[in-house]
Parts: sequence; C-alpha cells; structure tokens
Amino acid sequence: MMRKWIGLDVGGTTIKGAAVLEDGTIVYKEERPTESEQGTEHMLNRMAEFTRDLASLAGWSFDDVAGVGVGVPAFIDFETGFVERAVNLGWYDVALVDELKKRLGDHVPVAIENDANAAGLGETWAGGGKGFADALFVTLGTGVGGGLLVDGKIVHGANGMAGEIGHITIDPNGRRCNCGRIGCLETISSATGIVAAAQERVAGESTTLKNEETLSTRVVFEHAERGDRVAQEVVSYAIDRLGFALANIGCTLNPQVIVVGGGVAAAGEALLNQLKDAFARYALPRVTAGTAIRLAELGNDAGVIGAALLQVRN
Repeated sequence: MMRKWIGLDVGGTTIKGAAVLEDGTIVYKEERPTESEQGTEHMLNRMAEFTRDLASLAGWSFDDVAGVGVGVPAFIDFETGFVERAVNLGWYDVALVDELKKRLGDHVPVAIENDANAAGLGETWAGGGKGFADALFVTLGTGVGGGLLVDGKIVHGANGMAGEIGHITIDPNGRRCNCGRIGCLETISSATGIVAAAQERVAGESTTLKNEETLSTRVVFEHAERGDRVAQEVVSYAIDRLGFALANIGCTLNPQVIVVGGGVAAAGEALLNQLKDAFARYALPRVTAGTAIRLAELGNDAGVIGAALLQVRN
C-alpha cells in the first residue's frame, strides 16, 4: 500500500492543500484564504487545522499520514527549519517546522521548502519533467523563479539561494528590480516585465495595443499572434533574454530538461517554440542537443504535490 502525505502550498492570498499518494496522485485538494493579516499564530493554527482536515476529507486517519510538507515563498534555514523571511506572509524568523510539530504532534515528520523548489519537485515527479533526474524548473509569473534538481534532489546551495534565476543581471542599464538591483531577468521576462515594456511602447508608437483598456501578458501575446509589430517585438525580446539566461545556465549545469511554468507559460507553444530557438541560439550545440525544454503540466497542483513528496524525494 502506498504511503500517504499531506502537502501545503502557502501563498500570500491562499493556502493550497492536498492529500497525496506516494506516486503523486491527489486524493483530495482544497484551498483556503491565507489570512496572513491576522498574524503568525493565527496562520500556524490555521495550517495545522487545514492539514488535519485534508486527511479527514480524503478519508484517511491522521495516524496513517506518513508526513507533512509545506512550500513557502521564503528564505529558509534548512538546518533549523526556520523561515528567516517571508515578506508576503509577514514572517520573520518563524520556527515553522517546530511550530507545526507542536500542533500536529512530534511524531509527525514535517518538511519545508521554498515554493518554487517544491513546484519543481512536483513537476519532475508527476508533470512536465517526469522521468528526468537533472532538471531546472522555471516559473514565469509576477517574477521569475527557479528550482534546480540534480540526481532528483533539490539543490539549495551554500545558504539556500540556489535557483534564484530571476535575479541574474541581463541588462545593466535596464529597469530597477524589486530586489533593488538593475536589469534582473524578471524585469524583462516576467509578466510584470512584459506588461511594463508594452506600456512603454504604447505611448509613442502605432500599435493595436492602444485599443486595450488594460494590458496583460495574455493580451500582449494575443496581439503578437495577430501580427502587431510592437507586441511581437516585446514578446520576442522577453523570450530572447530568457533563452539567453537559460542557455548560460545550461552551459553551466547541463540539465536534462527545463520545465517552464507560471502564468506567462499559458501562452503555450507561442512561448515554447521561440524559447527553444533562443536557447539554441546561445547555448553550445551539444548542450542544446542534451536539454529538452517543456511546458509545465500540473498547473497549481505542482506546489502541493512537490510539498507532499519532499520527504520521499529528498
């Protein structure tokens, strides 16, 4: 009989949760408001309650749960189980592992992970990266995130910062990033970066984007597909710079697969085909030949599956 796990994916707005079998099958899933504005203690109690509810709603006894995993958008000290900083949650120096154990019982194994890494693990276990041991997971959303797996295990680096690909400097003369530096990849290739570039161009050029009340990545891609020159140039530049960054990572790490997810990846083949071309343009031919580039397949489920299976794969 397969072991049973609970996974939580904690975000600034919602907590996604799932009861997951060892092969990555979701038995039950749900999401609830995070309610971070009510403070850390409230959130910890809420997470523990949600964990027990997930087991019950899946038809499991909580005593049968092999362990609990939590993905959080945070800087983590993996030796101590402390969340050092999770800005979107208002957390600083929270002993997350110990606090959850207090509420769930010391006998329950608890693991925590950065949310992008957890999603990457989920995709390599049951999604677009399935079957590959060496993988890079890239999320293109409000920012650009990354998760790196080698031999099927998450790589954290010296102090947990491995995979922060969104903060590779691409244009030293570009826009200021939320991190405070100039020209990071996420100022160009994220949803935020694409929309910002489109807004800059709309003001002074002839483009069908002027007809839109609100610009979004989806809108920019749609106009690019219809042949609008400005939209095409914005999209092409964002994907070219992403391909440039990934090619350099590819030449350094030589992953078997790069899996691309997040809101921008909803553009599908329009994104993927251009990205493959850009990667091939900048990477060594042997690196290109050895690296598959695929779209993520699990959507919002990647984080909860990866979190649930942290103790299986790492």
